[in-house]
Amino acid sequence: MQPFHLAFPVDDLESTRRFYVDILGCGVGREAPAWIDFELFGHQISAHVRPRHSATGDGFENPVDGDEVPIPHFGVVLEWQDWHTLRDRLVAAETSFVVGPRIRFEGQVGEQATMFFRDPSGNHLEFKSFRDPRSLFAR
Repeated sequence: MQPFHLAFPVDDLESTRRFYVDILGCGVGREAPAWIDFELFGHQISAHVRPRHSATGDGFENPVDGDEVPIPHFGVVLEWQDWHTLRDRLVAAETSFVVGPRIRFEGQVGEQATMFFRDPSGNHLEFKSFRDPRSLFAR
């Protein structure tokens, strides 16, 4: 599988750097005064400073298996144990979860561990893992 690339707006590069490097464990790639590239579990994400005058728009939520899931959001599908390791690191960092770590669709096709939280600029992230990785696109 090829890595994905995602560029997203942030309010402050230094708080973004601390969060993505110190909490999520990302590596830092290229950077400039207005942006930083991070290595996120083998994928490239680019944090770009949002101009102060731009409209932000909070998006909306969709119900999914009893949770109000924030839209837009992005994240990575991790191996089962890696998800639990990241969950423990986020809990230890006293992360405020939008949707706390849980098992969604328990006992069904597509059973998955999931959690949602925000970065320092308010971007929603979801990290998930499938007990059976073959069910990633199951219906």
